[in-house]
Amino acid sequence: MDNFHFARRTQWSQQVNALNLALEELKKQQIPIVDLTASNPTECGFFYPADLLGVLTQPENLQYHPDACGTHKARAAVAKYYNFPSDQVVLTASTSEAYSFLMRLLVNPGEKVLVPAPSYPLFQFLLEINDVAFDYYPLEYDGNRWSLDLKALEDLIDVKTRAIILVNPNNPTGSYLNQAELNGLNQICQKHRMSIISDEVFWHYHFNEGNLASCVGNHSVLTFTLGGLSKSMALPQMKCAWILSSGPQVVLNEALSRLEIIADTYLSVNTPVQNALNQWFGMAPKIQEQIKERTKANYQWLSDQMHLHSSSLLAVQGGWYATLRIPAVKSEEEWVLEFLREEHLLVYPGYFFDFDKEAYMIVSLLPETDIFKEGIRRLKNRLKPYN
Repeated sequence: MDNFHFARRTQWSQQVNALNLALEELKKQQIPIVDLTASNPTECGFFYPADLLGVLTQPENLQYHPDACGTHKARAAVAKYYNFPSDQVVLTASTSEAYSFLMRLLVNPGEKVLVPAPSYPLFQFLLEINDVAFDYYPLEYDGNRWSLDLKALEDLIDVKTRAIILVNPNNPTGSYLNQAELNGLNQICQKHRMSIISDEVFWHYHFNEGNLASCVGNHSVLTFTLGGLSKSMALPQMKCAWILSSGPQVVLNEALSRLEIIADTYLSVNTPVQNALNQWFGMAPKIQEQIKERTKANYQWLSDQMHLHSSSLLAVQGGWYATLRIPAVKSEEEWVLEFLREEHLLVYPGYFFDFDKEAYMIVSLLPETDIFKEGIRRLKNRLKPYN
């Protein structure tokens, strides 16, 4: 079996990194860790409505009437939630699957898309497993907000570039697209005959309204906006997401026809969740409000703690994460290992998210307040010599 042939697309390094090795060692010693990387909302002490699971007991869940893009009832529920045409909604089991559908729709093997940096590291795996090449376009921080470098983005475009991926708001920078940036992207995509894929799973978690531009209903170019229960309802285990398609009518019709064939090949969305969507969306504000209160409070407390400190907190418009710039007196890996071994504190290093400079640390704003404050206290304790 030593010479067994596997596909090249799965030849990723499986070497365990130093951070995971250190974490496993502490777990073996049964040493409690303060985890400020927590991203699973079901483990962060939020309250879910008592009747949320009741809708899963409906007798109709025992019947199977497959529909490639999702049942009419489910698509209508998503459409109502966004005030969007239901015939332009396609359901998937996850946003990861939605990306795969869109890669199959838009990009031939060896062609490429553009993805933001910094941003979360899942893109490399999602794109490579779909035989899609990619380049990173930069997000720039000016001391007040993150913004798109539209010129740098356009300079990356060549004859093989098929789409621009946005994360709106971005993870982990918490930055939203504004209308001027969307207008610029539309002009670039019109010029180069490209599509926009906008991942808006964190959309509802803005700290203030401001100048926030969603891609839902963007008609200038072919546009696909992604959402899902994982973030909008804090229900990652329920496995339902959606693609909202918009754009010029002729190309949009062709895209929807092709997407239907792709979706019909998988039929991956389960019936009980589709039947529950309409009632669940009615419960969404209660869940979202809890998360917004928690993340805003943790961010505000963190902002107060970092005031006049050797480190700085970068501005965040929303989402579930915050970014700290700390003294670059050692590498990010050395910092996170020191936090873990000496303070029993787990945070993300910036290089996990393709920050191009050091030293940055990423913390989740989801943990319960007491846990979050203890984690930041430990982080500050380790940074104290550099005040």
